[in-house]
Amino acid sequence: MGPETSDDGGVYQLTPELALVESCDVITPPADDPYAFGRIAAANSISDIYAMGGKPVTAMNLVFFPACSLAPEILAQILAGGQDALREAGCCLVGGHTVEDDELKFGLSVTGVVHPSAIVRNCTALPGDRLILTKPIGNGIIATAVKGEMATAEQEVEAVKWMSLSNRQAAELMLEHKPSACTDITGFGLIGHCCEIARGSGLSIRLDYDDIPLMLGVNNLIDDGMVPAGCYRNRDCYLPEVENSLENDDLLLPLFDPQTSGGLLISLPEKNAQAFLDDAEKTGLFACTIGEVITENKKLLKIT
Repeated sequence: MGPETSDDGGVYQLTPELALVESCDVITPPADDPYAFGRIAAANSISDIYAMGGKPVTAMNLVFFPACSLAPEILAQILAGGQDALREAGCCLVGGHTVEDDELKFGLSVTGVVHPSAIVRNCTALPGDRLILTKPIGNGIIATAVKGEMATAEQEVEAVKWMSLSNRQAAELMLEHKPSACTDITGFGLIGHCCEIARGSGLSIRLDYDDIPLMLGVNNLIDDGMVPAGCYRNRDCYLPEVENSLENDDLLLPLFDPQTSGGLLISLPEKNAQAFLDDAEKTGLFACTIGEVITENKKLLKIT
């Protein structure tokens, strides 16, 4: 599997029983704390493997560091945060590469393993599937507000908590309930990743606007102008694919927000979806239904 349907990772089959899942991601700091930045970057990179139904096994650091303006201790804290996230995932750090750059960036190249028959793709949703989201959205808007010194301490703590949270538990529970399709919500925002699922599956998606969970104060931050440029780029790209039943398109801005280390968006048959939600509640995993896969609609996405 390659880039044909924008799957979260590439897959290379080694044997009838074993395939590799490969992915790579690099981000700029969404948080001020270097250790938190490292954890978030690692969770973000590993998430692609989980979204494909794989188990991460090895990783390599990719560091772009302005050595002329930042102390080496900051780099050590970033790498420590990343290493701790890898350790929790059972993923072995096997190396990496550091480049001196004007802008601080960090990410990882991750290799996972999966049985070829157990691969989960983003282009195999089925009519009638329920869509489950495992993290609230809005961390891109909050990160912009943090940089603009407009976010509250509570908002920053919440965003860092969700971005640092691994998708491991959600992915393992997903595999127990036979998903039709899955992706993780990252740079294209909720709407963009929904459109990828719909387009790849040859179907449409209906989202229930009131059921979509937002992080604390996101709409207030939008009113204050704390909207990242990527949010507007996503809107320009994907709005033509959206049939919007709301009173105006501005209400969709949180759904275009590019996420860092967002949750999984899982497409499950209705019966499986309810069982997933029941098990999620028992284990304390955040999960909610936000829409369904439909067969007849003039656009990829319908929001009601």
